[in-house]
Amino acid sequence: MSTFMNIGEAAAAAGVSAKMIRHYEQIGLLPEAERSESGYRLYGDREVSVLRFVRQSRHLGFSVAQIAELIGLWSDSRRTSREVKAVAQRHLADLEEKRREIDQMMDGLWVLVNACHGDDQPHCAILEKLSLGSPAQHQPQHKPQLKKTHKAEASGAGTSSHIDLMAWMRGVRVHHGTH
Repeated sequence: MSTFMNIGEAAAAAGVSAKMIRHYEQIGLLPEAERSESGYRLYGDREVSVLRFVRQSRHLGFSVAQIAELIGLWSDSRRTSREVKAVAQRHLADLEEKRREIDQMMDGLWVLVNACHGDDQPHCAILEKLSLGSPAQHQPQHKPQLKKTHKAEASGAGTSSHIDLMAWMRGVRVHHGTH
């Protein structure tokens, strides 16, 4: 006999936020919850187990599509472990490719950082190398004023390099997922 929990209790039991539960329901990763007579979402042990599964999968970097595939395999008693392993191996290969790309970026950045004196003079080897092939007369005449996206505004993060790297990584993930 399963006991029902409200969304806050289910979130605490699964180690996720109530907002993430609503999101997972909205995108179809978790079926819509039953409702109490007063309209509150109700969750049982099965839903909490699925939420834990999702949380642990996200910690390993699986995409939502991959998690959906894994949940489908988990629910299929006729699955083979070969099928599950194939999903994990594809993800591992994607991660290895991302690591190679990050290593290349870091190597290039180390070259730039080491080339710059970092002193009080205006000359900077970093800017020189980044603008290689661009004539001096085409140097920008203004400082860009970046516009915040809704996502950045919501997180309060603005336009940090971490967000830029994460956006780039999402692009890489999407690009590699199409092969």
